[in-house]
Amino acid sequence: MHHFEKSALEELSKIYRLNLMNSVTGYKSAHLLGTTSPSGVDNLAVFSSVVHLGSNPALVGFILRPTTVPRHSHANMKSTGVFTLNSISKVQIKDAHHTSAKYPEEISEFDQTHLKPERKAGWEAPYVQDAPIQMGCRYVNEYLIAENDTLLIVGSIEHLYIQEELLGTDGWVQLDKGEIVSINGLDGYALPKLVDRFEYARPKN
Repeated sequence: MHHFEKSALEELSKIYRLNLMNSVTGYKSAHLLGTTSPSGVDNLAVFSSVVHLGSNPALVGFILRPTTVPRHSHANMKSTGVFTLNSISKVQIKDAHHTSAKYPEEISEFDQTHLKPERKAGWEAPYVQDAPIQMGCRYVNEYLIAENDTLLIVGSIEHLYIQEELLGTDGWVQLDKGEIVSINGLDGYALPKLVDRFEYARPKN
């Protein structure tokens, strides 16, 4: 096996180290995060760090990189108090990835891709049309991770929309039925397939 010591990791070129450290931890969730600026411009950005934080109350979290440069998603959700998380299907990956391009605040990523905003009553932030799973989230809090100056954003799920064919009778959501992709590293999109599902594990007698 190839062995990297800490000193060797620190000496790697920036791009090699970015690719290595972003892919070595495995497949990550893939979401499009939608917000609207106070001036009414929709923003859309791909995120690979969304995680489940709790079921009751229903909370999600995600990581924002250092805010030393403008982060439109962050500014918008703090101004309006809301954002959306939208799963990414296989047919959307090219446009979804393009939302990582750094456009000025006055340009909407919806206008630069084939992705379409979807408005739902009572929610200021845009959903992504045809996303198999859509979540309307309220900004709750943020926590500074001092070790690398990133932010953990906490949001509460206020609205949840799931395509009917994905939702099981026990509430379990089978993602591969919607061809929902995950992210490997910074720019690799994968289509996971269910292998098996087990009952709740208990100690053996």
